[in-house]
Amino acid sequence: MSGVMKRMGMIFRAKANKALDRAEDPRETLDYSYQKQLELLQKVRRGVADVATSRKRLELQLNQLQGQSAKLEDQGRKALALGREDLAREALSRRASLQQQVSDLEVQHQTLQGEEEKLTLAAQRLQAKVDAFRTKKETIKATYTAAQAQTRIAESFSGISEEMSDVGLAIQRAEDKTAQLQARAGAIDELLASGALDDQSGLARDDIQTELDRLSGGTDVELELQRMKAELAGGPSAQQQAIEGGAAGNGQQSQTQHRFDKQ
Repeated sequence: MSGVMKRMGMIFRAKANKALDRAEDPRETLDYSYQKQLELLQKVRRGVADVATSRKRLELQLNQLQGQSAKLEDQGRKALALGREDLAREALSRRASLQQQVSDLEVQHQTLQGEEEKLTLAAQRLQAKVDAFRTKKETIKATYTAAQAQTRIAESFSGISEEMSDVGLAIQRAEDKTAQLQARAGAIDELLASGALDDQSGLARDDIQTELDRLSGGTDVELELQRMKAELAGGPSAQQQAIEGGAAGNGQQSQTQHRFDKQ
């Protein structure tokens, strides 16, 4: 049972893979890959913008702290000038605390600046790769489209394309049906002429009349042939010979009839 299930799974995967191959369009796949690269580039750019924003915020804080430090230093000088050493000491103590914060912020600022430079460089490199991929993508798509068009034209000329095959089959079927109808009509005519089939229209003649018509047609041909021979030889026309022959025949027929009457 396990072997059967494995075999069914393999068959299913093979058929699914074949169906995907037929459905896949390389141009669509390339466009999708390009779109994903653009999305990745956009994320990197947003990362650069976020780091730059954090860096700018630290710079603003540093400027504020440095301004406060300068103010405290000025206050300490004024307190000493007025003989208030205690105030001067308090101002300098606060200034020292601010200086520690300034130092910490400067370290963070340098770190963010370094990260910003790395992300900027990565974004530039990714942009170059995306641009190169876009150029290659368009080249491949154009080549694929041209090859596809050439294949369709070649298949059309060779008659192996699906459309041309359908047209060829339709023509073949039409020719076969036409030949079949012609053969059937000819067979029916022959059967009607031989008397094997009855003419339901009531216009058919019997076999005796058909034989008489055939003999009459043969006699007419013979008379026409004799006339042509006589014209070529310069003798009497075939028509005169036919008349004489007819008269002689009538005389013989009368004599024969007279004998039959005497008997």
